[in-house]
Amino acid sequence: MATITLTKLYSILEPKIGKNEAEMLTSYIDERISDQVKSDKANIATKEDLANTKAEMIKWMFIFWVGQLAAMFGLLYFFIKK
Repeated sequence: MATITLTKLYSILEPKIGKNEAEMLTSYIDERISDQVKSDKANIATKEDLANTKAEMIKWMFIFWVGQLAAMFGLLYFFIKK
């Protein structure tokens, strides 16, 4: 996919739709791109976020593992007792 700069876009649009409309369109696109970049930066996870997530996952995996062992031993006890 070819990349195009705003100045190239403006030079392409100016003869077709006029100077004012081309300027408004390119400024609108520039604002939308900068807004999107700002919102994307706000959603980036930090190393601390990733470390906390890893710790939470390990905790829940351990709880699940203990629960599975308890269920397995309970079923074994139930079948062996009969």
